[in-house]
Amino acid sequence: MDKNIPYKIYLEEKELPTAWLNMRAVMKNKPAPLLNPGTHKEMTFDELRGVFCDELVKQELNNTDEFITIPQEILDFYKMYRPSPLVRAYFLEKKLGTPAKIYYKFEGNNTSGSHKLNSAIAQAYYAKKQGLKGVTTETGAGQWGTALSMACSYFGLDCKVYMVKCSYEQKPFRREVMRTYGASVTPSPSDTTDVGRQILSEHPGTTGSLGCAISEAVETAVKSEGYRYVLGSVLSQVLLHQSVIGLEAKAAMDKYGISPDIVVGCAGGGSNLGGLIAPFMTDKIRGIKDYQIIAVEPASCPSLTRGKYAYDFCDTGRVCPLAKMYTLGADFIPSANHAGGLRYHGMSSVLSQLFDDGLMEARSAVQTDVFKAAVTFARVEGILPAPESSHAIKVAIDEAMKCKETGEAKTILIGLTGTGYFDLKAYEAYNNGTMTDYIPTDADLQKGFDALPKM
Repeated sequence: MDKNIPYKIYLEEKELPTAWLNMRAVMKNKPAPLLNPGTHKEMTFDELRGVFCDELVKQELNNTDEFITIPQEILDFYKMYRPSPLVRAYFLEKKLGTPAKIYYKFEGNNTSGSHKLNSAIAQAYYAKKQGLKGVTTETGAGQWGTALSMACSYFGLDCKVYMVKCSYEQKPFRREVMRTYGASVTPSPSDTTDVGRQILSEHPGTTGSLGCAISEAVETAVKSEGYRYVLGSVLSQVLLHQSVIGLEAKAAMDKYGISPDIVVGCAGGGSNLGGLIAPFMTDKIRGIKDYQIIAVEPASCPSLTRGKYAYDFCDTGRVCPLAKMYTLGADFIPSANHAGGLRYHGMSSVLSQLFDDGLMEARSAVQTDVFKAAVTFARVEGILPAPESSHAIKVAIDEAMKCKETGEAKTILIGLTGTGYFDLKAYEAYNNGTMTDYIPTDADLQKGFDALPKM
């Protein structure tokens, strides 16, 4: 079998995928199922459909179909900004003096400024198709909330966003973009939900976390008739939608006879990384090529590099299903660093399984090193990268410098998840020399581990 056929038959003339790639169908060890937090039994379709849209539940539970057709309405929307650019970083290579060839897949060329729109439009479409009034969600740095508010506006759906409090305060302009698209935005934890009030009483003055915001969004969805909860990362369905990133990147590289040796992406919940690596990982599993795949996370929230592989709650309020993942514990609230999209206590079950199987590696990076890499990239490549994306840039630069030492001309592919133009407070802190690095101690992490569910 021609190794490229499975991908090429699902490409339009301009290399826009017409089907999403489901890595789980190829994985030899499937990710562990979601469990009911009360019974510890595998979650059923009927249990999940009370929180998520029906079609999305089907995708979440699908471990068998390698390709899932993208509905025409979603394809039509994708054509506004896809395929996204695959760019060779000639100027960065020259700046580093490396023989490495560096490419980046740029997902910031849409109004939301990030890759998040790829899944937001899909989830909004299925909510509209089901006849719902609206959806609820959480957002960290704001990219997901922005993307979902745009998608809901397109389909005429109401959108309620719970934004992590530190990001709500650090990124007021991204909040205003959401409001411009018609979404309501509430800083989390808030006093508008039972779980929010509980978190505030237990952690006075907390800056919040994605786990807190998820709890509030789920509670609101369950208590509001005609609403469902949607999530911008972590879940298998989200990684599925994001596979357009990797499919396009592979198609473009195949077209020019290029194959990456190293694929590197940032990792918070796993949406961007899972989407970027999808076709490369499936080839690796099949033995076609042994790509080096690297997940990069913040040292302040090191779920893969220092977490435990265990069943845990997906949210701080413990209202969501249990997922087996690399986790720091649902009680872990990371420092208010500027990479808000990576401040999640756990990692996608799909990526956790792949990491545990040794099919990918993980590294952590401290914030000041990440921004140093971001500034280097911005000055030569003309794009101000998002703090999240800059974690991948940092490790890509590290790998390129290793090539300089050894003389190897490796090909490196970076997932550039979005732009940093709403993150200028972070750049201001870096430029002023006031940015700090926080790395949790073992004792800090142990508190989260001690609260893991007893299975």
